[in-house]
Amino acid sequence: MTFYALLFALASIGVSITAYLINTRAKQEQPVCVIGKDCHVVLESKYNSVLGIHNEVFGLIYFTIIALLCSFIVIGIGNLQWWTMIITIFVSSAAVLSLGLIILQWKIIKSWCFWCVMSALVIFCMEIAVLTHAFILHV
Repeated sequence: MTFYALLFALASIGVSITAYLINTRAKQEQPVCVIGKDCHVVLESKYNSVLGIHNEVFGLIYFTIIALLCSFIVIGIGNLQWWTMIITIFVSSAAVLSLGLIILQWKIIKSWCFWCVMSALVIFCMEIAVLTHAFILHV
């Protein structure tokens, strides 16, 4: 269960990051950029939405789903293997997408958003946990 608690904790951090970004957008404020000053360049770029929905909204949905799935496992709702497979697919897909968004910031936008990088880092940590968990189960 430690694996699922770790994923839940990471997902909670992701929820906090994305909720902060959604809240600052709703208030029409600029997010505080802990490192650098170009968060707004990334967050206001044409690459920050798909079909008119901002990436941070997708992030909030993603992190919330992961937290809920981990909760289901911990309290014993449903099949452990089924939920673990879904989590693995979600996390791995998000890791690939996050890598693409990091490359986009680096190569095309040429600006860095601290919050976007932190969100990606959380997802990469989740992916490392998923891969480690899978490796341990198969050894």
